[in-house]
Amino acid sequence: MTQTEFLNVVMPFKDKVFRLAKRLLVSTEEAEDATQEVLIKLWNNKKKIAEYKNVEAFSMTMTKNFCFDKLKSKQAQNLKIVHTNYEDKQTALHKQVELNDSVNWVSKIIEDLPELQKTIIQLRDIEEYDLDEISKMLDMNNTAVRVNLSRARKAIREKLTNTHNYGIK
Repeated sequence: MTQTEFLNVVMPFKDKVFRLAKRLLVSTEEAEDATQEVLIKLWNNKKKIAEYKNVEAFSMTMTKNFCFDKLKSKQAQNLKIVHTNYEDKQTALHKQVELNDSVNWVSKIIEDLPELQKTIIQLRDIEEYDLDEISKMLDMNNTAVRVNLSRARKAIREKLTNTHNYGIK
């Protein structure tokens, strides 16, 4: 196997090898080292690569085994495991409760709006229709739709602000 053939076979999945190593070892430097080691092992065994049905799967297995060996070895005690790449994607419980409460208040405020404003808010902000489409649906002037939408949003904003600032009214 020539160098060009090797590059054509191995390079398409080298990033996958790195990501797996990074996931297992956490450290970027350790993952880079592991990737390099796996690629070197593949290069040294380039004559046997043609025998494998799936070189990518084989290299991923090699990466996994190399990383586990690294973690088990004495060097693992020297590894500094830092979880700086971890992000909690979920919102905190108190924030979720506040958001749900705000959504409930907005729903109640919308229910108290005049029928026309309630309909326009529903169509524009919830159903996300264009102003031209709303004006055709309601058989209204485009300007009248914008004015009613503005008034509805202003009423919602004021009532919600009063509720948050002064408590339940």
